[in-house]
Amino acid sequence: MTPTTLDFQIVDFKPEHKQRWKEVNEAWVNEDFVMEEVDHQQCDHPEKYILEPGGHVLVAVLDGEVVGTVGLQKESDTVYEMIKMAVDKKYRGYGIGKRLCIASIDRARELNADVFYLLSNTKAEAAISLYRRLGFKEVPLDHPEWERANIQMEMRFPKD
Repeated sequence: MTPTTLDFQIVDFKPEHKQRWKEVNEAWVNEDFVMEEVDHQQCDHPEKYILEPGGHVLVAVLDGEVVGTVGLQKESDTVYEMIKMAVDKKYRGYGIGKRLCIASIDRARELNADVFYLLSNTKAEAAISLYRRLGFKEVPLDHPEWERANIQMEMRFPKD
């Protein structure tokens, strides 16, 4: 019998997560797309291309193994992009992607972001549906640097 839930934790990226970060993301991209130069940079060197510029990486860990990932790429002090939201194929359907998305939204709020956006492809129907359910709204695509991106969605956090 397959369990309906898994006991996983979402934690901040540590150096020991790097290999699985790369594997999970490369597997996801290669399912339907081709790795682009920025994918290679972010997957091979998350410290340099995501963390050092002020971004964050969260990983879902099950029994010591990274089974899902999400990053927050800092664009400015008030704008972050959700990147590299991926779940290992063996662990899909357990709510890991949803919890990673919620954790990234919570982190963006903690960082006092005004705007949290993502770029995706409409082929990723399940992901797009999840993003909509969590409150992301489609906006005009204004980041042409990604060949595979054909949809942009964002969430705005009103200030009191």
